[in-house]
Amino acid sequence: MTDVLIVGAGPAGLLLASELRLAGVDTVIVERHAQRPDFCRGFNLNARALDLLARRDLSARLVDEGWQVPHAAFSGLPVTLTLAGTHTDHPYSLGIPQTRVEELLEEHALGRGADIRRGHELRALEQDSESVTATVTTSDGEYRVRAAYLVGCDGGRSTVRKQAGFAFPGTEATQFSLLGDVELAAPETLPFGTTTGPGGTVFVIPRPGYVRIITSDRQPPADKNAPVTLGLLQTAVDDALGRHVELRAARWLTRFGNAARQAAEYTQGRVILAGDAAHIHPPAGAIGVNVALDDAFNLGWKLAATVRGTAPAHLLDTYHAERHTAGAHVLANTQAQVLLGDANDQLKPLTDLLARVAGHPAGNRAFAETITGLDTRYPMRPDTDHPWLGRLAPDLALTTGDGRTRLAELLASGRGLLLDLTGGSAIRESAAGWANRVDLVTAACPDHPELHAILLRPDGHTAWLRTAGHHHADGLHQALQHWYGPAAPSDAASAETLHS
Repeated sequence: MTDVLIVGAGPAGLLLASELRLAGVDTVIVERHAQRPDFCRGFNLNARALDLLARRDLSARLVDEGWQVPHAAFSGLPVTLTLAGTHTDHPYSLGIPQTRVEELLEEHALGRGADIRRGHELRALEQDSESVTATVTTSDGEYRVRAAYLVGCDGGRSTVRKQAGFAFPGTEATQFSLLGDVELAAPETLPFGTTTGPGGTVFVIPRPGYVRIITSDRQPPADKNAPVTLGLLQTAVDDALGRHVELRAARWLTRFGNAARQAAEYTQGRVILAGDAAHIHPPAGAIGVNVALDDAFNLGWKLAATVRGTAPAHLLDTYHAERHTAGAHVLANTQAQVLLGDANDQLKPLTDLLARVAGHPAGNRAFAETITGLDTRYPMRPDTDHPWLGRLAPDLALTTGDGRTRLAELLASGRGLLLDLTGGSAIRESAAGWANRVDLVTAACPDHPELHAILLRPDGHTAWLRTAGHHHADGLHQALQHWYGPAAPSDAASAETLHS
């Protein structure tokens, strides 16, 4: 028995396990592969993912190891999208292998006490009103795990999604590409970047000791899951270039398409989906792992509070409401990039228009924030037009009674945070009934003297704030109750009196 069973030890599953263990929730991960893959699916963390990881002190080590590129990846427009001036603490894309990201996340999850079982494959699941029972197989036999909740983080072909019967509407792939991590027998025969030949294009990305080659799969087999061979990739490259470029020493070969699907619901009873199990989309923009981390970060604190019995009844529902909308935006963004990348003369006026918009500083910034998720804004109660509300709060420089600190450091505990920046007692007294779920901190914020108080969810998103010109705590109780439930009984009466 466990509180939460996670299926899949990729980025989403590992970060989710860390978040649950941070809140003291018993967590088991089962992963069908006995070892982490020896190939690397992606090499990019975007600004949004780095901002989120920083709220748990998980980004600095990655940043130290990676390389910074000051723009966002976007296909189909002849315009570079700069991240300078965007609303982020990390105005760059970070080049770092996904294998290394997973290694560090696993180390963190194990350090928190997660139980990670590799070589354990989910075969079946069934749920009732109280729990989910999973049948798991290993090389030594079969066993069952009973959990309060089960989360599928097991990729685009998710067994969890299929076993639980989630609807997965969307569009089938109409175009396919081949990807190969290989060596060039003569590196000078094919430069890095895009090379166009009489039969198509070949895209070459440099990697340590090898190259990643991507080209069209013009005649995919009836079985789209059929293995890709080095010979097949060789033929496709030669046909595209109209000449022979010898490939050798394949490390990883795969095929991918432009299918776009999204689970109709992210939760069904006690079964939940996150990451690629919840949505698949074209790889344009290199967004996949970043969205998976975003899902896990949004879900973790909500599921932990639900398991521990401290969450308001609707809290877990907000995971679907917030992340399904965000996922739909990702599908639209990536599909748009595919269309622009394949633009014909009929679409050229649209491409030219978007290029002109992206050439304007404000338009460039808006494009960059949209495709990286930096513009993510969740609905809040009460809602106002303040630009921070619902968005990830910036990493404010603060001074407390213990000295200088930053907002991200105060969020590392995984609890909610209410900052009183006026030095008075009214805010703290009014929120005293939630002190068992929300850290109440008095601080000074010289960079934002207009800011008097701010309430943050555990994921760093702004749930409420008070600025100069607002001389009372209207909305604070509503926000606290919406995200954290009623005030503690011993303080409920006094809190109600203060609110009145």
